[in-house]
Amino acid sequence: MQALASWLDGINRAVGRVVRWLALAMVLVQFAVVLLRYVYGISSIALNESVLYMHATLFMLGAGYTLLVDGHVRVDIFQARAGTVGKARIDAFGHIVLLVPSMLALLYWSWPSVRNAWAIYEGAISVGGIPGVFLLKSLIPAFCVLLILQSLACLLRNLVVLRVRSA
Repeated sequence: MQALASWLDGINRAVGRVVRWLALAMVLVQFAVVLLRYVYGISSIALNESVLYMHATLFMLGAGYTLLVDGHVRVDIFQARAGTVGKARIDAFGHIVLLVPSMLALLYWSWPSVRNAWAIYEGAISVGGIPGVFLLKSLIPAFCVLLILQSLACLLRNLVVLRVRSA
């Protein structure tokens, strides 16, 4: 189980290594947008939208990596006081009952919109913008799949803890 969990971690670790560079690119492009607008009087809708696309990509594809490194905000009064087994139980419950079902529901309900966007190659949000809304919408199922994979990896680790402690 540990080997499978590590392999699943590797997927989100690889995605995280790539998308983290979007944070730097986003800052540089936003700086260019401000510089062009206020110093040179030039404005570009496509350049402005590129920041939105990078932001969406960073957060949607980076969510699995954030779960991997336990970077999500926890508001759990029970887990703070729990021991190793208690934390594993709480996390397992969260993955099985909350995270995976919600991602499966989001995947199910968003799929028609993503499929339709690809069918018509849905264009720009604004006139003069990036003609790739279908790509932006594709981030939704990718987000779901990456979070489900990472959730399974975390769940496998929790099951190892629970099995070792109960033996």
